[in-house]
This record gives sequence, C-alpha cells and structure tokens, in this order.
Amino acid sequence: MKFVIIGITDNPETQLPPEAEAEFPWARAFSGGARHHEMVAHLLPKDCKWIDITVPLDRVFEQYRTIFADPHDMLPPTIIIFASGDPLFFGIANTIRRKMPEAEMKLYPAFNSLQMLAHRLLMPYHDLHIVSLTGRPWPELDRALIERKAKIGVLTDHEHTPAAIARRMTDYGYTYYNIYVGEHLGNPDKERIRKLTLTEAAQRDYDCPNCLILHSPNTPPPPSYGIPDQTFALLDGREKMITKMPIRLLDLQALQLTQKHVLWDIGACTGSISIEARQLFPHLQIEAFEIRPECEGIIHENMRRHRTPGIQLHMGDFLAADCDALAAPDAVFIGGHGGRLQEMMEKAVRYLSPDGCIVMNSVKAPRVLTDSQQLWDEACQQLGLREEPPLHIQLNDYHPITILKCKK
Repeated sequence: MKFVIIGITDNPETQLPPEAEAEFPWARAFSGGARHHEMVAHLLPKDCKWIDITVPLDRVFEQYRTIFADPHDMLPPTIIIFASGDPLFFGIANTIRRKMPEAEMKLYPAFNSLQMLAHRLLMPYHDLHIVSLTGRPWPELDRALIERKAKIGVLTDHEHTPAAIARRMTDYGYTYYNIYVGEHLGNPDKERIRKLTLTEAAQRDYDCPNCLILHSPNTPPPPSYGIPDQTFALLDGREKMITKMPIRLLDLQALQLTQKHVLWDIGACTGSISIEARQLFPHLQIEAFEIRPECEGIIHENMRRHRTPGIQLHMGDFLAADCDALAAPDAVFIGGHGGRLQEMMEKAVRYLSPDGCIVMNSVKAPRVLTDSQQLWDEACQQLGLREEPPLHIQLNDYHPITILKCKK
C-alpha cells in the first residue's frame, strides 16, 4: 500500500513537479477535496477513479482499503492524494499515519497557507505559534492568548472565521493585537491580504479559504501571581463569598495542577478558583459547576475582567448534571456542598481519574451546626479515599480554614 500526497496551493492553474506527475501511471485512484478536484481535473488521466475526501473520514478510508485489496498487476498499489500546502501541516498525511500506519507514503509538499501569508508580509515566522481551528474548538487559541504569545498563526474554518476570532478576542480584552488576514493565497486573481484592527476585523466578511496571523509588538507581561480579591465581581457584594487570594493559591498548590489535564470546580460561585487556575495553568480544561442562577453573569463578567476565555460553565445542581460526556477530571475542587458533601464526593469519585485528587476548604465558623471536616472524614472513609494531612491556616481576622485533600 502506497500513498503519494501532492501539496498544491490555491492557484487555479495548478502545475505539478515533473517527478510528482511521473507517479500518475502507477495510481489505482486519485483523491482529495472537491476543490482540489476542480483544480487538478485537467491534469488527471481520462476516466480515472476519484475518491472525494469528506467527513466522516472512516468512509474514505474504507474506500482506500477497498482499492488496495483489489487484485491488480501494478506493484506497489498506489493512491495519489491532492492536499492543500504541506500534507504534514495539520494535513491528511498525519491522518493516514494514524489510521493506516502500515502504509508507505511519499510527499511532494507545497508551502502551507501561513507560510505564504508570512512571505507576503515579509514577516519572519520562526517564532510563529500555530493554532488550528479547522474543525476544532477554541481551547488552543484561548491558551495562546492567555500565555501572551506575541505572534499567533491561525487556521480557520466556516465557523471560526476571522470575524468570530476578532469578536472573541475583543470580548476578553485581547485588543492589543493586529490581525493580518490572507484570502485565496496563491491565487493570482483572488488573493487578498488585509491588515486590520480587531474592531475592523469583527465587522468584515471574508472569502474562503483564509488564514490569519495575530501580531502584537507590545504584548503585555503575564498577570501577577495571585489575582487581587478586589478585582472580582462579587455575589451580592459579599466579600466572604470568594476564596481569598492566599487561600486560593494554597488550594491550587494542593491540586498540583502543573501535571493535571482536567479540573472540575464544583460550587464555583464567583469563579475565582477557575479563573486563577486558568491564568496560571492555561493548558487545563476547566469545567465549573454552580447551582445559583445569579452567579452565571458574575462568573462570565469575571472571566472577561481577567481575560480567561475557555472555562466551561455548567449551571444547575451538580448532583443532577449529566457528566458522562465530559472529560474525566484528575483534579476536583469543592467550593460549596450545601450539606450534601458525601453525595458530591461520591459522584466526583465515579469520574475521577486514577490517582486524581479532591481538595476542599473547611471553615471553622461559629453557629455552624455541622462540621464540614467531619463530613469530609466520613465521606473519605466510606469511599475508600486516601486523606493527606490537613493544612490549618487563618487569614487576618477571618475564620480559621483547614485545607483538606484526598486521593483516589
């Protein structure tokens, strides 16, 4: 089994390297997207078999396997695929290596779209941070922004357009970037390069295909370690309804998030734990749960204030939430339990990754009928969780706090 993958640009007068065309007589079939077929149809042998690359890709690979399984005189059996730019740059070559690792591959790459855009701009791209939003959600772009990358190359699609990207960045305060948009790169009749502000970019329409580069020559430094409490919007203006900054940092240390992947913040309230975690550990996938409907707007406001897009907020009772489709957490913080701590921990443990941890603060406050640390100890014992030594701390004139941690 052999694939020959030929990279092409958006030039309608496609010309191939002679050595690539020399592969044609050995091909049992040709393949690519519908747009690629239009661009190379005049080069293909008459009556050749063409396989459209469409989703779901499993059907496409079933056709490939059928071609390879069909008895034929030619050795080795070959399928020629046309792809955009460099087939190893978020391209079909990577998919083939994953789905058919036994297949042989030969590549004839062209420049990818971000390389061509950088060439047009005379912009060095050795330090370009690459993000693909083609068929992918927002997290990698969010992470690049939170990490204050000065130069970000973005591959787009029909949903994640330059306008949608500009609006998202503006919503979260990343307004210090310029945006360079390249449309129909490589097509001498349609190619267009535009330098825009985010405000301008959010109001424009764009032809496909396109890609963009975000560039900020004066990217601000990352935020300081520990977000000041007074910068958060509060629930009913109540200062005690937020985990104070020194305690918050100790909680994040207890969660050991550097090597973790998914954090569940149960009882998020104002979102302070999720937001601090998002700033310090932008690689994390964060799922925040909150039962009080009035907190929804507060959390979104705090996400905007602190430039932390990408926190997934789930409103409603955690115990009633359908978590089956969520990624399994390897860290869980319980910010509030409403007297149902054991039920919450039991549900969290069902999803918790092996060796995952749970952290909670227990406040020693007067007139509290039930000791939350006692509830914690009982739940850990019944669920077979390994408790770590508690950390006792008191901050100024606030009630004493015990930071509790257990592992699965």
